[in-house]
Amino acid sequence: MNATLDIVNGRPTLRFERRFAHSPEKVWKAITDPAELAHWFPQDLDGTFAPGAKLRFVFRGEPPVLDGEVIKDFTGEVLEIDPPRLIAYRWGEDILRWTLTPDGDGCLLVFTDTVADRGKAARDGAGWHLCLEGLESLLDGAAPPADGQWKELYQGYVQSFGPAAATASLPG
Repeated sequence: MNATLDIVNGRPTLRFERRFAHSPEKVWKAITDPAELAHWFPQDLDGTFAPGAKLRFVFRGEPPVLDGEVIKDFTGEVLEIDPPRLIAYRWGEDILRWTLTPDGDGCLLVFTDTVADRGKAARDGAGWHLCLEGLESLLDGAAPPADGQWKELYQGYVQSFGPAAATASLPG
């Protein structure tokens, strides 16, 4: 369930694969409906997933602070959409791509985050890892994952990806 880190079209790209015991339609709703996203995605979505649509991502509560600077809400744009199979959008400087493929009685989700800077791969890998666990909990009707796993996951991704993938500031 861990991410891999590759270079795709010259940019570092995190890749996650998760098999869910749920239909592509159910998973599609969980990854595109703002009410569902609120349970596991790191920000609230202001906008609609439609071809070429502009998006705004809004932090809940207090925005994070990196290196003493408050991180502001940011924008995006839908780049590709083919319900219930594919959605790709710009999320700030990153490109998030979600593909769903039927797999037996469930589906396979392949999620990639093409990051702007390799130095944030371990940090973002740990964050997305937890987000995807939250997505799975939502789909399964289970309690969300417990807080406090991020640091352990981050250290694992630093070991897996190497020190060059861990130069970005950490939240705090």
